[in-house]
Amino acid sequence: MSNATLSGKRPSSLRGATLPKWFPYLVAAGSVALGLGISAAAGLDSSIQWALIAALLFVLGTYGISARVEGRRQAKDRVATSLVWVAFLLAVIPLASLVWETVKRGVKVLDGYFLTHSMGVVTDTEPGGGIYHALLGTLEQVGLATLISVPVGVLTAIYLVEYGRGKLAKAVTFFVDVMTGIPSIVAGLFILSLWIVILGMGYSGFAGSMALSILMIPVVVRSTEEMLKLVPNELREASLALGVPKWRTILKVVVPTSIGGITTGVMLAIARITGETAPVLLLVWGTNFINSNPFSDPQASLPMYIYLQWANSGGSGAAYDRAWAAALTLIAFIMILNLGARGIARWKAPKTGR
Repeated sequence: MSNATLSGKRPSSLRGATLPKWFPYLVAAGSVALGLGISAAAGLDSSIQWALIAALLFVLGTYGISARVEGRRQAKDRVATSLVWVAFLLAVIPLASLVWETVKRGVKVLDGYFLTHSMGVVTDTEPGGGIYHALLGTLEQVGLATLISVPVGVLTAIYLVEYGRGKLAKAVTFFVDVMTGIPSIVAGLFILSLWIVILGMGYSGFAGSMALSILMIPVVVRSTEEMLKLVPNELREASLALGVPKWRTILKVVVPTSIGGITTGVMLAIARITGETAPVLLLVWGTNFINSNPFSDPQASLPMYIYLQWANSGGSGAAYDRAWAAALTLIAFIMILNLGARGIARWKAPKTGR
């Protein structure tokens, strides 16, 4: 027997009192109820106001109860966790509300007919019509921008990681960083002045693709650069030790090893430019008819279609419903790209054995 048992005293515990696991849920429920009560008493109609009040009460209530029961040190830890949850909800709730509102309004006219027909001779006030011409234009413009951006971005990243040394590499890195923060309207104005004003070319989908490629290149460069840096140097050294030239080592060892991450970065870059409106508004314009030639005449696109339909709807009517349906289609397209990027990243991820 221990001395504590012989003396009749209970063994001391280094662990103090702890609150049950359901404590945060109870505080959250009480904060929501109290926040609703305060909002009703104060006559606050906005749901955002009572939600902020409930979040503040949740943090304060968590700290007050935890400090009294568990001590200030554990209370600070719980407050940090509470702030993380509050920040998470503040980010997720508006996103979920946006998706829900788009789905609720967009499904009214979104069907097979809407996806396979253009506006044609249908006026904005009349029901009917569709987004086929805009969907075709978006696919062609984004596809051309990808064909321009991916080779330039990937080769630039390979140069920076495998060959880049000295002032030239620093200059390229600096300009890539600058291009990352360029607003889309600036890229559109640059192509407008160079391609249309100076060279005298007309408005077309290709002009919009060049502006989109300016926005896409730095994303591709940065994502590819980070993926190439993750390739172990031992693989490069083993290939070079066998007498393989450096260019062939890059082509056969480095790039295949990082191809999953590179593809993921490219798809995320495509998702980033798909919803751009400013370059399309400046360089492509829009049309209600099908134009499958991106190198000649104005061409429709989904962002431009959404803007024109909403601007001509007056807040209601057939054009208003078509704008929401086109927005839902655009969100679904970008979501598919992101899911595809995640799938490719998981498929190409290095496999570890047991």
